[in-house]
Amino acid sequence: MTRAAIITRVLKPVLYLAAILPFAWLLFALLTGLVMGDEVKFMQHVTGDTALSCLMLTLAVTPLRRLTGWNEIIKVRRLIGLTAFWYACLHLSTYLVFDQSLSVDEILRDIVKHPWVLVGFTAFLCLVPLAVTSTTGWVRRLGGKRWQRLHRLVYVAAIAGVLHYFWLVKKDVTFPLAYGSVLLILLASRIWWSRDKARAKRAPRKTAAPEPSEGLALNEAERP
Repeated sequence: MTRAAIITRVLKPVLYLAAILPFAWLLFALLTGLVMGDEVKFMQHVTGDTALSCLMLTLAVTPLRRLTGWNEIIKVRRLIGLTAFWYACLHLSTYLVFDQSLSVDEILRDIVKHPWVLVGFTAFLCLVPLAVTSTTGWVRRLGGKRWQRLHRLVYVAAIAGVLHYFWLVKKDVTFPLAYGSVLLILLASRIWWSRDKARAKRAPRKTAAPEPSEGLALNEAERP
């Protein structure tokens, strides 16, 4: 079985199943009374953790491709990225509907009072254009370079998401610090690779085949 076939027949079905499981667990826990504490906080915890985890996985695709040479794995990035956006939508919806009862005045007051709310909104707003432009058609409309520049917003979304989580928790910051550590490693790997690439360009070398285009966010398509 080729690498491309592994992506299509194995990895993608597994990822589709994995994308559904947190939502299925959320519904099951709520409907069967397994949630012992605040149900709204439980929903926000599950959806927020899933969104942030998927965002980290999205950013991990490029380093993994570079380390392994498995270029075909870039085809799963859009799926993971859109899963992150979907759970971010659910996370925001629970806050707007259950916490604030869709009251604009209450939402604005909460944004002013609590910085983590503003940072959370920032992370979500960064994900919106990435999700909208995640199709091959948008890559063609924007052009490869402009599309890549736009999708660098994924870094802002990830940093804002980690800060949102860190400021939100009151005592135990174990999970926010874990996400922050993963994010630092992922960002550091990109900085190192960029510097290494710049050094390689300055040094005389043989002409090599171009590397597959890497959209820095949600899209699986290569540059047109």
